[in-house]
Amino acid sequence: MAENQPLVVVKKITVVAGGAHGGSWKVAFADFMTAMMAFFLVMWLVGQSEDVKQNVSDYFSTPSVIEYNFSNYGVQLTLEKLFLDLMNEPLRVLEDFIRPMDYTPNFMSMGSENIVKAALMEQVGDFASDMKVEGDTIQIEIPERQMFKTGTAQPTAKFADIITKLQAVTMGLEDTNIYVDSDVYWNTVQGGERRAKAIAEQRLDMVISQIDAKLEHKSVDLHGRPRALEPTRLGDGRPKEGMIKIIMKQKDKLSDGSKPRKFGKVLGKDDEKLDVYNNFVNKISKPKEK
Repeated sequence: MAENQPLVVVKKITVVAGGAHGGSWKVAFADFMTAMMAFFLVMWLVGQSEDVKQNVSDYFSTPSVIEYNFSNYGVQLTLEKLFLDLMNEPLRVLEDFIRPMDYTPNFMSMGSENIVKAALMEQVGDFASDMKVEGDTIQIEIPERQMFKTGTAQPTAKFADIITKLQAVTMGLEDTNIYVDSDVYWNTVQGGERRAKAIAEQRLDMVISQIDAKLEHKSVDLHGRPRALEPTRLGDGRPKEGMIKIIMKQKDKLSDGSKPRKFGKVLGKDDEKLDVYNNFVNKISKPKEK
């Protein structure tokens, strides 16, 4: 009878808890290492100079050049500048991604004609009568009434604000010639040509001295030209008023011996129907002229 009974097999399964051999300790260890790394970073910073501390602070507290361009000039202009930089100066793209925007911008090295126009409009658009950006030259024209009282070299209430904004444009320039013209018409002063010339010189001295005081680089040269001009009338019969004209032109050779890069433009009159990307593709796909 015993031979006919079924064989019963009992299988025991033992579940061993993670304990000291599980994986939870890895999370705690990772948190510990992160805290230690942060501690040693703080200790390293404590021993650094004030300049290093400020640079580290600026890196984490200010937007990069790319972020600044996106927020101020929009997606289209920023992408245009990126495309132009990729074609001409690929390393600049990487530099712009990591460089904080608290540095003084060099308008002559912005690369994109449209970005420069947008930046100029932001600075001097409220008082300039004309702005031109072409090739390697930036030109700003300011009517005399904005900066000086008619027929005199006395500054207006706007003078200080205008000078501050002009300094924001010129102070970061490198390897650039700045030409300042001070034009005064005889009919706007009492005393004729001689008096007009004296007023033009006084105005020029005031503008040039203010610009020169804020220049950050010795590779920038200032040139001035006071002019007393014969009365001229516009097409509608009104007399033409005097002008402060500022021309910034890149030097033929940069300090490092390289040639300057002219302002580029992805969007042209012939390609207005295309978006930025397609303009870029068309530009790089065209064979270069020999």
